[in-house]
Amino acid sequence: MAKKKSITVYKCSECGYTQPTWLGRCPECGSWNTLEECISDPNSTAAAFGQSATEKIKPVPLANVTAQENARVSTEIGEFDRVLGGGAMKRSAILIGGEPGIGKSTLMIQTAAAIAKKYGKVLYVSGEESAGQLKGRADRLNLDTKGIEILCTMRLEDIKDALSALNPLFVVIDSIQTVYSVEAGIVPGTINQLKFCANELTGWVKSRDSVLIMSAHVTKEGNIAGPKSLEHMVDTVISFERNDDEVRFLRAQKNRFGSVDELGIFAMTDKGLEGVGDPSTMFITKRSGKMPAGIANTAVFEGSRAFIVEIQALTVPAKSSISRVYSDKIDSSRVARVAAVLEKRTGIRFSDQDLYINVAGGVRLTESSIDAALAASLYSARTDLSIPENTVITGELSLAGEIRPVARLKQRIKTAGDLGFTSVLAPEKDNGSTKIESIKEMIKILFAK
Repeated sequence: MAKKKSITVYKCSECGYTQPTWLGRCPECGSWNTLEECISDPNSTAAAFGQSATEKIKPVPLANVTAQENARVSTEIGEFDRVLGGGAMKRSAILIGGEPGIGKSTLMIQTAAAIAKKYGKVLYVSGEESAGQLKGRADRLNLDTKGIEILCTMRLEDIKDALSALNPLFVVIDSIQTVYSVEAGIVPGTINQLKFCANELTGWVKSRDSVLIMSAHVTKEGNIAGPKSLEHMVDTVISFERNDDEVRFLRAQKNRFGSVDELGIFAMTDKGLEGVGDPSTMFITKRSGKMPAGIANTAVFEGSRAFIVEIQALTVPAKSSISRVYSDKIDSSRVARVAAVLEKRTGIRFSDQDLYINVAGGVRLTESSIDAALAASLYSARTDLSIPENTVITGELSLAGEIRPVARLKQRIKTAGDLGFTSVLAPEKDNGSTKIESIKEMIKILFAK
């Protein structure tokens, strides 16, 4: 699409009258010295909302800028606020993606209802559902819908008109792939449409104390569908995931105003998504009998919270003499590296085995502190020897077979103790933990007969 040429105009700061030359007095309202130099740019976001004359932006000293106070808007959903960094930042755009049926629309309508109740008017734009369907969902969830304006359209021009008329604090676009503009064609979901519509909506929210949240479709790999530049245009990108149960995980992949390490955990109930306040016990399995072989517990951090998670391993002879690693919750290359260190340092063979790795509860683990527990579970599975009950293992494994220190060890040990674990194997001795310095020493302590 060819860009239109911008020209210089003069706009009255009192009445908005514009003309091509400067005058000392505004011909429209009669005010003196109110005509300011502006750019008439048909491609600007202001032009898209009916104001083609926009002021020239000039640099200002950063030292003279006043920091924005009370810039965050609480969604009144604790787990959502945690992932956002304490709430949604005003003048920001949020993109949330997840597979179909995971609960994106449920989260959006719950958030819209909570914000409307506390702060005021919310605009909910739906290109996928009718107003009756949205109302039906809100009634099933027993939500107070006062203050929520519903706009069921796919046309960007209708959304612009509604934004100009309502000037809402919170705007929901469900979903951005359904929105199209006649200026960018008539087919929704194309790359040009996505970039054009997202840019127009983001530009609007950047000039006002509002928050924009857009849901997005995802590919079969779980990535947000469409151009990667769409993720660069927004301030926060959130991934909505789930395990095989009714548990949902909310994780920030990008956050300009907070950490990307926080994990929001929800349970899907008949009342909608409910935050899990204390998820410490969600990822460990309660057993009445003996601990099976191939099971190891470790302490991990997700943002500011510590969890005890259960790593499960299974080894079987490789088919056709080609060993494979099957692991979707722990990076398969990490599993292969830990198995190679075990084979080199302990002499037990893994190169002729297929390795299956799972994490109870379905949470993805990326911390290096899980290396020691992963090694213990692999050794246990290969030898069919069980790890002692009520044992937590933490530590990073080097290629030389050393167990290296991990961050925030005291909090990990405390969490393990609070959940009833009596033995902690760690690379440092602290609060009664047993110190392990190498993979051989760990194997000797765990599997001594």
